[in-house]
Amino acid sequence: MLTTCKVTGKLPLMSDDLLRSPLHERHTALGAKFASFGGWDMPLEYAGGGVLREHAAVRDAVGVFDVSHLGKARVSGPGAADFVNACLTNDLGRIEPGKAQYTLCCDDASGGVVDDLIAYLISPDEVFLIPNAANTAEVVRRLAAAAPAGITVTDEHRDWAVLAVQGPDSPATVKALGLPVEHDYMSFSTTTLDGVSLIVCRTGYTGETGYELVVPWDDAVQVWDALVAAGVRPCGLGARDTLRTEMGYPLHGQELSLDITPVQARSGWAVGWSKPAFWGRDALVAEKAAGPRRSLRGLELTGRGIPRGHMQVYAGSTLIGETTSGTFSPTKKVGIALALLDSAAGVADGDLVEIDVRGRRIEAKVVKPPFVQTSVR
Repeated sequence: MLTTCKVTGKLPLMSDDLLRSPLHERHTALGAKFASFGGWDMPLEYAGGGVLREHAAVRDAVGVFDVSHLGKARVSGPGAADFVNACLTNDLGRIEPGKAQYTLCCDDASGGVVDDLIAYLISPDEVFLIPNAANTAEVVRRLAAAAPAGITVTDEHRDWAVLAVQGPDSPATVKALGLPVEHDYMSFSTTTLDGVSLIVCRTGYTGETGYELVVPWDDAVQVWDALVAAGVRPCGLGARDTLRTEMGYPLHGQELSLDITPVQARSGWAVGWSKPAFWGRDALVAEKAAGPRRSLRGLELTGRGIPRGHMQVYAGSTLIGETTSGTFSPTKKVGIALALLDSAAGVADGDLVEIDVRGRRIEAKVVKPPFVQTSVR
């Protein structure tokens, strides 16, 4: 069972109010280039590596990401799982203790997405949540405001670090350290590494087989050092973004937001439609029945160019939508994008559209993500 660790000395805020991971000094020593992610100063890429090499390490071998900026929160008390299930979209009743589930926190009135997160079902009376960094306080606030007597919602954002070990070689590497690797996808196991208690969960955000290690904040350096000594390549969040885009995985603030519902983002698979209650249910059921006015699609450029977010998409002379994310695919060696396209445009997979890339129209094919096939299972 996860228990709250006593943090003896959280790292101070930087001068520009960015928070730091407990591994910040390790990243600095590796020559990391830093960028702001959800209010945290996190490594974008490392010296001697760069996004392309770090991306390839995860697709071909194994890499480790420090994602300690992700939020952590705990809901506990009699019936905590039932309470969470009545708030978040996915159906916790479909899984058993020891399993994790991707789910969404939606606004009750509009159905827009406050955040997407992972719920760890520890027991009927305890659920551990990993939201996105920038949204943790709001998720905690909404849950705490709705919690009945006897149920507590605790923000543990800086009590835990999270290390994501990802890539086809991750099972062998993690096993060599004495950690469990045989559990199913989206399940977790409590174990120890050299005296450090941690959670090993078969999850990830790259499309490759991998594990996310939830580690007490003060022990993060010890676990990081063990992984690096085992030959795991440190990777920055730049590669994490190109990897997730190749898979078509949504990023909150781009493919999901208070203005973008799960129905529009084609994330309805993470909604327990048969549940009697969850935040946003009425709005989402109505939108699903009527059909969304726009939907998320994949675009693969047929010519040279690199799309980015917020670029206009055309069918002939008609503006039909806007990109939400875009990048160069290191695996396919072409530009790829995710875009919200108007349903009324009637665009189908295989159709050709054009993206306005800095004033130049570049042809792209509408495709269904993922853009690449990977080892995830």
